[in-house]
Amino acid sequence: MFQPRKILVPTDFSKDSDAAFRMALSIAATYQARIFLLHVISKQSLADYCLDQNLVDRFLNESIVFSNEKLQEVIDKNQQRGNIKVIPDIRNGQPHEEILKEAFDRKIDLIVIASHGKTGLQKYFIGSVTEKVMKEAKCPVLLIRSQ
Repeated sequence: MFQPRKILVPTDFSKDSDAAFRMALSIAATYQARIFLLHVISKQSLADYCLDQNLVDRFLNESIVFSNEKLQEVIDKNQQRGNIKVIPDIRNGQPHEEILKEAFDRKIDLIVIASHGKTGLQKYFIGSVTEKVMKEAKCPVLLIRSQ
């Protein structure tokens, strides 16, 4: 019987990612699993847009601070389900690659991911991230359908 002990939930802070996190909380409560809540800051090279490297570094640092705050908000908002350990993490890079690296590095048993993320054009980009994760993951992936 499949009993996940380590669950990875990638988030882009969208409503659909929140739904995936709530599903992971439910699974974690059943199996006394830990959740690793991951946000990836996309490695879109801002330097390619002729920006000063100091400005790029400052933007990255501010993104990390903002992402840490948002991760804690997500945890606080949804943490009414018992005593489930949630470990937040932030990575910088290509989203699907960083999700797969996190899964490998932490020996994840299950990835719970939303089928799509943000709205508009990004919705389709995030969907392609999900597709790549599903194709390349070495562990089971639970796809939470977008609303």
